[in-house]
Amino acid sequence: MAGNGAGPVLTRREVVAASTALGAAVSTADSQERRVALGVIGCGGRGSWIARLFARHGGYSIHAIADYFPEVAQAVGESLGVPAARRFSGLSGYKRLLDTGVEAVALEAPPCFYPAHARAAVEAGKHVYVAKPVAADVPGALAMEETAKRAQTKGLVFLVDYQIPTDPANIAVVRQIHAGAIGKVVAINSQYLAGSWQDPPFTANLESRLRNLIWVNDTAIGSGYHGNACIHAIQAAMWVANGVPTAAMGISRIGRPSPHGDSHDVYALCFEFPNGVVLNHRAKHLNDRLSGYDFCACLVHGQNGSAYVTYTGNAWLIAENDALREEVPNLYEAGAVRNIAEFHRCINERDTANPTVRYAVDSCLATILGREAARRRTRLTMRDILRENRSLPVNLKGLKD
Repeated sequence: MAGNGAGPVLTRREVVAASTALGAAVSTADSQERRVALGVIGCGGRGSWIARLFARHGGYSIHAIADYFPEVAQAVGESLGVPAARRFSGLSGYKRLLDTGVEAVALEAPPCFYPAHARAAVEAGKHVYVAKPVAADVPGALAMEETAKRAQTKGLVFLVDYQIPTDPANIAVVRQIHAGAIGKVVAINSQYLAGSWQDPPFTANLESRLRNLIWVNDTAIGSGYHGNACIHAIQAAMWVANGVPTAAMGISRIGRPSPHGDSHDVYALCFEFPNGVVLNHRAKHLNDRLSGYDFCACLVHGQNGSAYVTYTGNAWLIAENDALREEVPNLYEAGAVRNIAEFHRCINERDTANPTVRYAVDSCLATILGREAARRRTRLTMRDILRENRSLPVNLKGLKD
């Protein structure tokens, strides 16, 4: 269709061709570079999966691994061919891993540990690849920001693994939004409708909460359901709005049966942006047969059209003279694969611009803002939570060092 002066509309063929060309270029460049010695810290479900993706890339050697649970470290190390002497366990396993000669680390432990793990890695001169959210509380998020700044001054790469902004279809839609294809953006409706993770009774210490994503039920350990899962949709909305929310209000509750962790799992939130955009976010994390990532998306309302940015299905844009509709395929894996390739490129090209840090810290703070506003059932500003700077201590007593 003809454009409206906001820039060309990409066809599916053009999007796929550009993505394929980029992937081929990355693969070709990577194949000509040396392999990066990688240490993986946190080898549970996603950690072991990410480690296999790094190994599959071809530009990394899995040099060492660490996990709190020794049986996990041994099993994953065995499967990846990591020598027994470089498989570490316990709370301090990551420190021993950093002394093995790794050049980079992938952090996949519960988020409460990221500030300490990242700081130690950067001080040891290691590049850092980290999952989201980067922290569970405000002090942790701010500490990660400072660590990332320190990484840049030391010439180190620091990449946070978000998937939505890596997808070619989402990129094409957001590019058109920012170019004015749907007019001024006035409202965004985001949603995250998915299931919950098991939430068994507490035991003598927190050891039982540190595996199988049980920690998502605990705000201090994993930032809760909003901070750990809804952050995908919130980050996408912030990308579209091209800003950081200044205030939030809303309500939330615990809806899962027999809860033991303190995280709320049902949310209705409203965020205010400095440019006037209103973001309404709804979420449920319940095993009610309406589960999965099928419903992680943002519907964008402009003065002259609408658009849709999503984790799965189709991203689209429609306005009077513009239209775009493209599939977002297999983003959970495809996004991680793209980020792993980008991490490798940045290391080998010494590209330490580290652009993912800014939106990772901002989206982490935004979800903390929403989480706290809903829990207190009041309007809170970003200034409020930064002023409070409230830490969420985690009781590690009784855990193996």
